[in-house]
Amino acid sequence: MDKVEIGKPVPDLEREMTGGKTFRLSDYRGQKVVIYFYPKDNTPGCTTEGQDFRDHYAAFKSAGTDIFGVSRDSIKSHENFKAKHQFPFELVSDPDEQLCKLFDVIREKKNYGRVYMGVVRSTFIIDSDGILREEFRNVRVKGHVEKVLEAVKSL
Repeated sequence: MDKVEIGKPVPDLEREMTGGKTFRLSDYRGQKVVIYFYPKDNTPGCTTEGQDFRDHYAAFKSAGTDIFGVSRDSIKSHENFKAKHQFPFELVSDPDEQLCKLFDVIREKKNYGRVYMGVVRSTFIIDSDGILREEFRNVRVKGHVEKVLEAVKSL
């Protein structure tokens, strides 16, 4: 499968998400979409990032934008994470890494001398026509959501 590119349409994949729903990008034509990839539910950075998106959710909705968080965690883990932090947006489960590979967010990581393949925190903005317009890779959580909101408003 090819990888996404800025200025090109994003392929339509089906993935299971919270709320018993199925994520299909084509279901969101006519509105902007923010997809953010994070390593793992209930870890400090991922929790803070989710809370930041939650706290700015109304501003994203006012800008005609839906938000989706994606990780390799199970739906059960996602449902618990979403409920615990009262996220108003859905979390997408990608256990076989199809979305992660499409957006090229699986990279070699190092932690305490251990080398492994993991999700690199990344965010993508897709316009109302399904075209990838902006990407943020190797994201630092602090101040990130504000940058994404600014980019969404400029589309």
